[in-house]
Amino acid sequence: MSTGPGAASAPAPHTDHSPPVPERTSSMFSSLKVRNYRLFFLGQVVSNTGTWMQRIAQDWLVLSLTGSATAVGITTALQFLPMLLFGLYGGVLVDRLPKRGTLLVTQSAMALTGIALAALTLTGQVQVWHVYLAAFAVGLATVVDNPARQSFVAEMVGPGQLQNAVSLNSANFQSARLVGPAVAGLLITGVGTGWAFLANGLSFVAPIAGLLLMRARELHAVQRAPRGKGQLREGLRYVAGRPELIWTIVLAGFVSTFGFNFPVYLSAFADDVFDAGAGSYSLFNTLMAVGSVAGALLAARRGTARMRVLVVGAVAFGAMEIVAALAPSLWLFALLMVPIGMFGMTVNVTANSSIQMSTDPVMRGRVMALYMMVFMGGAPVGAPIAGWITDAYGVRAGLAAGGAVTAAAAVAIALVLARVGGLRLSVGWHRGHPHVRFVPRERERLAAAAA
Repeated sequence: MSTGPGAASAPAPHTDHSPPVPERTSSMFSSLKVRNYRLFFLGQVVSNTGTWMQRIAQDWLVLSLTGSATAVGITTALQFLPMLLFGLYGGVLVDRLPKRGTLLVTQSAMALTGIALAALTLTGQVQVWHVYLAAFAVGLATVVDNPARQSFVAEMVGPGQLQNAVSLNSANFQSARLVGPAVAGLLITGVGTGWAFLANGLSFVAPIAGLLLMRARELHAVQRAPRGKGQLREGLRYVAGRPELIWTIVLAGFVSTFGFNFPVYLSAFADDVFDAGAGSYSLFNTLMAVGSVAGALLAARRGTARMRVLVVGAVAFGAMEIVAALAPSLWLFALLMVPIGMFGMTVNVTANSSIQMSTDPVMRGRVMALYMMVFMGGAPVGAPIAGWITDAYGVRAGLAAGGAVTAAAAVAIALVLARVGGLRLSVGWHRGHPHVRFVPRERERLAAAAA
């Protein structure tokens, strides 16, 4: 399968409509040389920080208004519900509309939502249903904003820099995860939650300004899908007919559903296993974010999106979770959060970029919407399962089970793709190190005949 240019190890057959093979660079920050992408990246640095601030302030405000953890969960569910309900339709819209103009609308809508919530909070008029409504409104904007942002990256940098740009986007978001909650905590403690909402609303000025300052002539023009009936079904048929797409999405779904339930696991390890409290929970999340940033930057330097990287990353991610589940001490468990974050981000970035690079531009919005719906929709499905296993058998069993399912799914999907592509798994030694790769069966037969 071809996961896009340079994916020589992937076993799916090449088709005539696959994107052309671009040249790649290995510089970690090479895509930042593109002016339009540099403007986009800098705007996202500010906006992502504001987004993390609002997430913390939103949960704190709901808890303050209701005293109910269930209400906090409802708020989170309302924010993700639109993606589950309407995500595929958002992809259809993105394929029809100009990405830059679409992002100006969605980013402005999210800015106004943050400012409205700030006004209600600062004037003392806010009620919990206001927060519910704001969360749902942000979720609706995300239905279109997410696939538009994902697919617009290719228009800014072109296919040759796509892997690098996707990786830097992930590093950007994870870096904001380190800064945003800390700034939100200072604002909430010092002046109140309303100011955190206001800061988030104003943070959208940066990406909006970046979009307006872009040079349209330097964008890589792509064909837009004409308005017509059956475009949603057309997108699903397109994915179903491409093994390199459907199996990558399936693997991402397994990882998200069974491997990414860290809110359930980390809080239980901090409280129940190590009896260490909220400080350790914060430490676990911080170290995982550090690993995620490292994983994204390494992916940016790698410059290619090979299927074997995706499979090995998923197996390593699952294996590290199993090891962490058996960790006897708090500090060993905490240190294992770094490789878990790194391998988890490797899977995320590789899946994202390989799907984009394997998809026709006219289909990219619909395919990315399906990918994001599966990836983001995994948490609401997997969290109750993880919670049930944790309650019934303990958190160590829950984390180990999630890692085992993730690793097993990666191995199974690798074998399926090898069979589809007529490959055989070859395990050996190369220069003193274990070497695992897929070898075409035809090459094996020719070698045997020559002998």
